[in-house]
Amino acid sequence: MSYAEKYKEEVDAFVTVCHRLAQHLYVTAHGGNMAWKLEDNLILITPTRLNKGDVTPADIVFIDAAGRTVEGQHKPTGETPMYLNFFRERPDIASVIHSHPPLTGAFAITQGVNWLMRPVFPETSTEVGPVPLVPYAEPLTQRLADNFLPFLQKYNAFLMANHGLVIMTPRDITWTMMMTELLECTAASLLQGLALGPIKELTREDVENLDSTIRVRNLPMFGAPGVNQSLTDVYFDQTE
Repeated sequence: MSYAEKYKEEVDAFVTVCHRLAQHLYVTAHGGNMAWKLEDNLILITPTRLNKGDVTPADIVFIDAAGRTVEGQHKPTGETPMYLNFFRERPDIASVIHSHPPLTGAFAITQGVNWLMRPVFPETSTEVGPVPLVPYAEPLTQRLADNFLPFLQKYNAFLMANHGLVIMTPRDITWTMMMTELLECTAASLLQGLALGPIKELTREDVENLDSTIRVRNLPMFGAPGVNQSLTDVYFDQTE
């Protein structure tokens, strides 16, 4: 049995997310890519040079943890080194989406405050967490992949300076897509809020209470297991 047959349900979900990214215009032309670790040595990944709106199950590529293609008619995305870093450094992570959502992207090209690092909405604060800015490097390079390394243990979402967004989660690709949508809606509210006046953050007490929300809803704390003890630590008691 081929991997495509064995993991038909996952492949179908993967293709659905590809199409959602394109429909939302979170990816355009050949941009964006994503990966889903199905086994310790098996990763489902997008092909290179295909519009995500056109991707079909037959286009999906399976690679191993070293980046070698084990099944598929296309080459995997040129950002494969980035994904190999992610899965090696964060074995708790199951799926990753790199996209270019336009409103979130506004924070990747401005020199002002990165409001995506601050607690503004409870859902974004508990489910996505702060979103640091990863320094720019040429796309499709090992240097870009390595620029993430100082940030990978503490965070699950990353702005790529002058480039786009990466979100990773320990859940399936559909959940990671929902986190991408959640962050883009947060970015939209922030940009509209900034046009009206100063942004009002959640207070320290508010964030302390959200630690209870995480426990009640059994949400995974972002960052590698054990790195972040509480939202208060992340948002108020650590410096970047």
